[in-house]
Amino acid sequence: MQRTGRGRSGIGQKMAITFILAVIAAAMLMPVIITFTNSLMSEKEIGINYGWIGKMSDASAGGTSRFVNMKLLPDRVTPEQYASVLVLNAGYLRMFWNSVGMALPIVAGQTLVGALASYAFAKLHFRGRDSLFLLYVLTMLMPFQVTLVPNYIMAGKLGLLNSPSAIIGPGIFAAFGVFMLRQFALHIPYSYIEAAKMDGAGHLRIFRSIMMPMIKPGVAALAVLLFADYWNMVEQPLIFLSDPLKQPLSVYLSQANEGERGIAFAASMLYMTPMVLLFFYAETYFIEGIQLSGIKG
Repeated sequence: MQRTGRGRSGIGQKMAITFILAVIAAAMLMPVIITFTNSLMSEKEIGINYGWIGKMSDASAGGTSRFVNMKLLPDRVTPEQYASVLVLNAGYLRMFWNSVGMALPIVAGQTLVGALASYAFAKLHFRGRDSLFLLYVLTMLMPFQVTLVPNYIMAGKLGLLNSPSAIIGPGIFAAFGVFMLRQFALHIPYSYIEAAKMDGAGHLRIFRSIMMPMIKPGVAALAVLLFADYWNMVEQPLIFLSDPLKQPLSVYLSQANEGERGIAFAASMLYMTPMVLLFFYAETYFIEGIQLSGIKG
């Protein structure tokens, strides 16, 4: 009887935890669901749903108040908001490709620089290695506002202001990728590298044949984190890019709600789609990479 009671208690705890996690997941997904359903509504229907916001002052002044008319399902599904964004609004696609043109080079460059530097800091022995790594990581600990002014001054002297290169250059050589991939490289047994050296392999061959296959989970995780970070950047484009036609999509979204709200919802859904697809792909890649990496903690 005691075992049965303990078993029922354990099942009850699991059900309670599952319920709590389900509530948290629903709360986190609700903004995405509202954005998606509102993007399929007409501008008139969205105005009816959110028209109560402008009447709050009337209610507080003694007028008649009304309940919130927040509907999840549209009365009539219409793709007109997506058509307005993709077809009628040429600025959206232009800024979309601006975002791609800035985010992808930074992700590829910082991943490559981070992988090469992590190999040097984790597996090569040279004087001052640890001190140099500590100094390098200290730049990562500085607030963003501290490094922004020197980067702006340097970009001005190099003639890179109002150019995506002013953002791509510092992004490629940021310290986060080196710090993260070095943690993965430290777990690679040094005996693998010694065996490769005995077979006559040089550093480039060791890096390509041993290092990279074994840090694939770290490379995938770094690529996802970097893409999410630089896909959503706003401060750097606003400061370095004075031409609105060169600014990324993240800046456009901060101004999209100044017009029709339906377009803002549709643009937001299209904006988050690349990140969602990348996260779905990376989840599978993480599992496969960890299984095939051969790294043991």
